[in-house]
Amino acid sequence: MVNGAVSFLSRREFLALSCVAVTGARSGWLRRQPQSPQSPHPTPRPGVDASKVLAADQVKGSEDVIAAFDEVRQIPAVIDGIRCHCGCAERPGYYSLLTCFEQPTPMALHCDQCQGHARYAFRLHKSGKSLDEIRAAIDARYG
Repeated sequence: MVNGAVSFLSRREFLALSCVAVTGARSGWLRRQPQSPQSPHPTPRPGVDASKVLAADQVKGSEDVIAAFDEVRQIPAVIDGIRCHCGCAERPGYYSLLTCFEQPTPMALHCDQCQGHARYAFRLHKSGKSLDEIRAAIDARYG
């Protein structure tokens, strides 16, 4: 209401605001945000292995998807100490980024962020970075 009169949006204003809302919803701006960057990374579980990670012959997707699963199978204890920033933590049974690659329904099959986190962690690990350094780099890039 402006000066006692009801104010309406023009069709053009309505369409512009609708586009902003749709774009915001798609980008996550209007959705509930995933874990905050301040939430801690998990402690790798003693004796954790890749036995629950989807097997190579079960991974369907691009070469990048297959490579992400292959790399996770090589360093499960490192991946188990990393928090995923894509919102996976909201899923029941989530513990760490390793969970995103585990059966029966690995989120990483369809999530570019899960795959990106894992592939980046693998490269950093192979270059000699510690788990704390890997966590800091992932937080800086994805957090």
